Amino acid sequence: MSKALALIFLLLTSIISAAQTNTGKSVALLMGSRFELVVIHHNAQIRKKAIGAGIAEIQRIEALISSWTADSETGKINYNAGRQPVRVSEELFKLVERTIKISDLTGGAFDISFNSLSPIWVFDGRSMNVPDSSVISASVKKINYKNIELNRENLTIYLKEQGMRIGFGAIGKGYAANRAKKVMLDHGIENGMVNAGGDLIAWGSQENEQPWQIGIADPAKDKAFIAWLSIRDMSVVTSGNYEKYVVINGKKYGHIINPKSGWPVEGIQSVTLVSPDAELSDALATSVFVLGIDEGLKLVNRLKNVECLIIDEQNKIRTSDKLELNYY
Repeated sequence: MSKALALIFLLLTSIISAAQTNTGKSVALLMGSRFELVVIHHNAQIRKKAIGAGIAEIQRIEALISSWTADSETGKINYNAGRQPVRVSEELFKLVERTIKISDLTGGAFDISFNSLSPIWVFDGRSMNVPDSSVISASVKKINYKNIELNRENLTIYLKEQGMRIGFGAIGKGYAANRAKKVMLDHGIENGMVNAGGDLIAWGSQENEQPWQIGIADPAKDKAFIAWLSIRDMSVVTSGNYEKYVVINGKKYGHIINPKSGWPVEGIQSVTLVSPDAELSDALATSVFVLGIDEGLKLVNRLKNVECLIIDEQNKIRTSDKLELNYY
């Protein structure tokens, strides 16, 4: 349920130019993705400090939620699955609480215990066979967010089944983008943008006082846009199946997996979510992908201040009721 790489691209032509001397930008590899931070302020030292603080905050979040580091809070939760509860920070506890609310909202289409399945499918370019259905079925049995036990009084998290694993691949970068924005706001940046490998949040406006313009990638054309959005104080997150996939016996299997079946989702190439909160957009983008076009649009259309764009396998666009989209 991780995001495809850099599916949303900032239209930089109107952002950083020789005439825009109050705009600062930094690009860094963080959380396994390309992060881009853009800040606007008349003071160069404030721009530099704000970007540095934003990057440090993203690194802190990565250490907190990493499921591959044994001594991280998440690593300890996974290690003790079926054994004992693990006391965690209030920050991680609240993050897991929010993920469970999204799981309830989406009927389990979003589920951080999906990580139990992750070793079965390989999308890193290595050749592989279709996993045996019995192996998939056995792993799917371990995926159930209702088996994540939270104790608010003790701030403990307990995975009830041995072999369960939680992971934040479908929400972590959105949360990190939110936090980086908060830190940079605290440093006086009233206009800025964080693009966390396709999980983007922008606030205020560009230096020319125009809204931020966000291009939506065209799955059928390399480095091309199919449409664009004009936003202020919003997040835009795209979940896509066309950059990370494996072909087995002539059939393409995308990397976004249905947590209930254990099989790659079919019928959709990408889902773009728009909302004021990058964490929510991150989680819902994957959820809509798993739910499918009709059910996904039904969900979005009943949520306040949430819109989406879906591109199906025929490259046709479907949108929620109130999305204001610009076409080329």
